[in-house]
Amino acid sequence: MSSFLEKTILRAREADKHIVLPEGSDARTWEAARAVVDKEIARITVLASYEQVPDGLSLDGIDVLDPAEVDILSELTEGLFELRQAKGMSREQADELILDPLYFATMMVKKGYADGAVAGAVNSTSAVLRAALQILKTAPGTKLVSSYFIMDVPDCEYGEGGVFLFSDCGLVENPDAEMLSEIAISSAGSFEALVGKEAQVAMLSYSTYGSAKSVLTEKVVEATRLAQEKRPDIALDGELQLDAAIVEAIGKSKAPDSKVAGKANCLIFPDLNSGNIAYKLTERLAKAKAFGPITQGIGAPVNDLSRGCSADDIVGVVAITALQAAEAH
Repeated sequence: MSSFLEKTILRAREADKHIVLPEGSDARTWEAARAVVDKEIARITVLASYEQVPDGLSLDGIDVLDPAEVDILSELTEGLFELRQAKGMSREQADELILDPLYFATMMVKKGYADGAVAGAVNSTSAVLRAALQILKTAPGTKLVSSYFIMDVPDCEYGEGGVFLFSDCGLVENPDAEMLSEIAISSAGSFEALVGKEAQVAMLSYSTYGSAKSVLTEKVVEATRLAQEKRPDIALDGELQLDAAIVEAIGKSKAPDSKVAGKANCLIFPDLNSGNIAYKLTERLAKAKAFGPITQGIGAPVNDLSRGCSADDIVGVVAITALQAAEAH
């Protein structure tokens, strides 16, 4: 097991949070639920009918809720209607939509019946985030919802003992300078909340401190300026090439006055192309463990999964979601 995940599970146990899994139609959800409860990572509710429980699976410690048959249905329906009526939703539409497990689970979080939700093994990212944003909105003080991966690289001398945050690798396709600055600020907070160490944020480019100039590099320069202006308390610098960001000797050579160069643990990519390629390359060639995509900037923890995820992947994201919920209070 990844050392990062081991530490996250220990902290999640202490937090004792309640996570809802809306995809009870999928066998991986049940396998993950069983593992989460057995490892005492979080309290778990699965949205499903009892007919969907796999044969031979013990339900000891797992709550099973069928959205159509629970006492809180009317309360959640009314809550959804109140939230969305200004956008044209009728009561009849709310009655129908609340039976969608994604909306039911997200309303459970909204109303305090759960601390967070994890989905995406069956549903698309857009479906998971649509429910979250319509119901939970963005977190106070946050302008943009983005995503990140925690990368745990074995036998690595860089980052925080081989642990890095990569952002954005899964959601914001081509952020402008303002958006990129918001991604960087959110990522610093996410890293510190999950890893428990000070974020060292590098705004990545193919240029270091003006070694090249183009529209692409100037976007990163401007994003760095904006982020530093908004949050001067964050250790953040750019534009930096990847080697200057994480390798001490190269950082000292290329950016000798930088407080971040050579020791970055949060890597902010200029667009989704570079971020997604980088995390997959690191995962495959460096045999890193990739945890994510984890969302940041939503009003409460709701996280997406890859539809190719394993039950173990779900367990890891549940632990991270529980920790996010603990940090939010």
